[in-house]
Amino acid sequence: MGFGGISIWQLAIILLIVILLFGTKRLKGIGSDLGEAIKGFRKSVNTEEDKPPVQNKPGETLDVEPQKKKQDSQSGD
Repeated sequence: MGFGGISIWQLAIILLIVILLFGTKRLKGIGSDLGEAIKGFRKSVNTEEDKPPVQNKPGETLDVEPQKKKQDSQSGD
């Protein structure tokens, strides 16, 4: 038995069908794109750890209330 009840021969047949459907060039392109995506993800995760922690500094806040628009009591000319 192989992985989860799938034998080596069944995996080989599935691989052969995938190669016939997509071709080796497309599979190579998909593999390289996937590899670049994983590298980018790892790089972004590692750069997050390298950044210094954010310091919470108290800042000034403004208390602002929206102003109501004045409506003209006269309409037209």
